[in-house]
Amino acid sequence: MCGLCGVLSPREHWTDGGQAGEGPNGRSVAETRRRERANQVRLANKVLAHYGLTLADWQGSSFVLSNRTGASEIIGHFGALWPSAARMAKRPCDPLDAALIAGLESAP
Repeated sequence: MCGLCGVLSPREHWTDGGQAGEGPNGRSVAETRRRERANQVRLANKVLAHYGLTLADWQGSSFVLSNRTGASEIIGHFGALWPSAARMAKRPCDPLDAALIAGLESAP
């Protein structure tokens, strides 16, 4: 799908979080959602670095997955990340890979 269609099409996914209103500690749900997305991106990047990939939030509506050569792909929701990551890395992204686990355990 082209970038514009990816941005304009509605894609609610269970990983996108809550509804409008007030969240925990009196914060708005939108603020809480932004924090959750930032945390998702931070944690995903720890895993994706093992495969030479990086993830960025794009205006709170999509993600951009990039590799070291500059190729990028718009990801509509967090659930679509892993198949795209495997395609861009040209190998399976295995969460049980011993080298990945060792790298995550030794990271600060």
